[in-house]
This record gives sequence, structure tokens and C-alpha cells, in this order.
Amino acid sequence: MKLFDDPATDRKFGRMQWRMLFATMIGYTIFYFMRKNFSFAMPGLQQDCGISKSMLGNFLFWGGIVYGLSKFLNGIIGDKVSPRKMFCLGLLVCTLVNVAFGFAPQIASLFSGEASGGAAASSAVALAWTFGLLLVLNQFFQGTGFPPCAKLIAFWVPPKELATKMSVWNTSHSIGGGLVAKVCGVIMGLGVIGSANQGVGMWRWCFWAMAILGALGLLLMLVWLPGTPKDEGMPDLPGTRVVKGADAGADDAKDLSAMRMVFLNPVIWMLGFINVTINAVRALVADWGPTMLQEAKGFTPSESGTVIMLFEFAGIAGMLFAGWATDRIFGGRAPRLCVFLMLLTAALFAAFWFLPPGIAGAAALCLGGFCVYGPQALTGVTATNLSTNRFAGTSIGFVSLFSYVGVSVAGKVFGNLAQSSGGWHLPLMVAAATAATGAVLFAVLWRTRANAYAQ
Repeated sequence: MKLFDDPATDRKFGRMQWRMLFATMIGYTIFYFMRKNFSFAMPGLQQDCGISKSMLGNFLFWGGIVYGLSKFLNGIIGDKVSPRKMFCLGLLVCTLVNVAFGFAPQIASLFSGEASGGAAASSAVALAWTFGLLLVLNQFFQGTGFPPCAKLIAFWVPPKELATKMSVWNTSHSIGGGLVAKVCGVIMGLGVIGSANQGVGMWRWCFWAMAILGALGLLLMLVWLPGTPKDEGMPDLPGTRVVKGADAGADDAKDLSAMRMVFLNPVIWMLGFINVTINAVRALVADWGPTMLQEAKGFTPSESGTVIMLFEFAGIAGMLFAGWATDRIFGGRAPRLCVFLMLLTAALFAAFWFLPPGIAGAAALCLGGFCVYGPQALTGVTATNLSTNRFAGTSIGFVSLFSYVGVSVAGKVFGNLAQSSGGWHLPLMVAAATAATGAVLFAVLWRTRANAYAQ
């Protein structure tokens, strides 16, 4: 797509745009490495450190809440500071925290006043607090990864291409989740947890190996990650002049614009509520998928792991298709496509329950992943286009806050429903109804304009 009349400027801007896209994808994938590794280290934390499942569950719950709040707060901050500096600072702190995770027993011994030398030598309370505080610190600075990416994408990608290219960028979530699962799985597999001679301390390398990748990624980002077009001496992106009344120069005027375009914008609030439904449906598979597949459909642990992996890979394909279709078929009006995708998600989750165990049911669940990941990516696209590139971080941070409310609440609700009903029929039907509710909410936004830029 030609953006500038001057061929040299157009070529340079195009190269910088793709450089930004790939740099932020790689950088955010590395953020993901240093967030999702904790789950794979948990068996070792139980075995070597004596931390109970209940404690680990509390860590994950509060960590998720802190992460959601952090994305919201850092989204606001990110619209006022250099995205490159925020991204690199967050990557640095997360790298250091992951190093500290591996030394948590020694750190705990300093607070407990007992001799260093492992978990047995430190107070159990001090050790639990050490892991908990490190996780909260890590999750807070994990929230500095997404807002700078959203801001840079909004400044480098024209509104008419945003759905396609932001959906490409969103695949970094699933790529990161898949790769960290493989790497940490190999690390933990180097020793057998519970053996007298093998497996002891391997959990440390789930953190240290990711910290090494984090350090390498930080060096790469310092060299390769661009700033905004203005930072790079390039002209502003054509077609991103804001509508009359939203363009203000003074800081207090900008704050009023942010209030109007984000916090007082009913469409942004609706996208937040929609995000609750999308992520509640995803939480059923992300949090309870392996257990559900084994108990409800008789899959082995290995088979259930394969199905979950295919669910994520189908999600990558779904995001790419949804971005392309939004720009090429629906003229940038993402909610219109999302109505159909959420209805299909509801139908496929219901079909998964009614189909007999085997390939057909697994295929229905994976197709549900294809459908639900598209709307997840497109809520961010819509929020960005409607708040303009000046408030992209704030709007995405705000709607993301709703996402993690949905994940935290739904994870507990689905578990309680399965426990109280004695099976997975009720949770699946609730998930299908939740997806249908999301479709209705998207339908309310059917007439919403594609973006808030002057046409």
C-alpha cells in the first residue's frame, strides 16, 4: 500500500513499519517466555520447595489481577512516555526477576534469618512470601510489554491495514505460549521429579534459561526496536489526523481528550464487557482444558496436551483470517465479523459436548479456538482505531483490564460448576451461552464506525 508520494520516503517507511512489527513480535514473545514459565516450574516448586497447590493457586490468581491492573496503568503511562524506553525497561526488570526466582530459597533465607542452602533451610512462610512477591513484581512489569507495542503499531500502521497487521502481531501470544511449553517441558524432563537422584532443582532452569533469552532479547531490542515515526525522523502516518475537537496540545487538554475518547466512550466500555465474555470462554480451555478432556472425553494426558496445542495453533490461523477479513471484506468494521465468529464459537463448544469422544469432538474444540481468537485480537484493533494512535495504550490497557477479570472469575466459576454438577456438561453449556452473549454485544456495535480519524 502506497503511503507517501515520495518513493524514497514510502520505501523507507515501509521497511521501518515491518521492522517495528517483527521487533515487537520477537520482544513480546520473550516477555511471554518469562511469564508463562512459572506454570511449568510449579511441579518442581511443589517437590523441592514444599509449596502447596493451594499456595500456587493463590500466586496465580493474584498475579493475574496484578497483570491486568498493570496493563491498564501502564497503558495510560505508555501514551505519555517513549514506547521504546518503557518496553526495554520492562524487559530488563522481568529478566532480573527471573534470575531472582532461581535464587528464591537463598533470598528467603536472608529474610528468615536462617542459613542459606535451599528450601529446607529457610522458613516456609518466608519462602512463600518470596515467590509470591517476585511473581507480583514480575507480573507488574509484564504489563509494560503490551502497551508500547500497541502504541507503536498504531503509529506505524494505517487504519485500513490495522486489523490485518495487528492480527499478525497477535500471533506472538500463541507462538510464545507454544515455544515456552516445549522449552520448559524439555528442561523439566531432564530429570524425573520425585526421583532421589534426578529432577532436583530443574525448576530453577525454567527461570534461568528464560532469563538468558530475556537478556539476549533486551540487547536486540536496544539495537533494533524503533520509536515512533517522529522519533525516527519520519513524517506522520497519512490518514491519522484526529477528528475535530479531539486534537489538543496542552497536557490537561490531552487528559480531557483521553477521558472523552476512552473512559467516557460507551463503545470502549462495551468492548471491555465483550472482552469478559471472550476471555471467559478461553479460560475454560486454558485453565481446565486438560482436565476436561481427560474426565469428559477419556483422552490421555498426552492426547489432551496435543489437543490444547492444536487449539492454540488454530487460534493463530483464526487471528490471521479475522484480520484479513476485517480489512478486505468488512471495511475495517471488526464487530460485524465478530458477531458471526462468536456465534460459531458457541455452536462449536456445544458440539464438542454432544459429539462422541475422539477426533470429531477434538476437531470441534479446535475450530472453536479458530473462531474465538479472532474476536480476541479484534477488540484491541477496534479500541485502537476508535481512540486514535494518541490514546492507543490507554484504550487497550482499559479493555485488557476486563479481560483478566474474565479469566480470573471464569477459571474459578467453571471449576466450581464442574465440582458441584459432577461433570463438564454445565461448564460447557455456560461457556457456549457466554459466547452467544458476546455475539449479542458485538451486534450492538454493528453500526460503529471503522475509526475515529478524519476521513
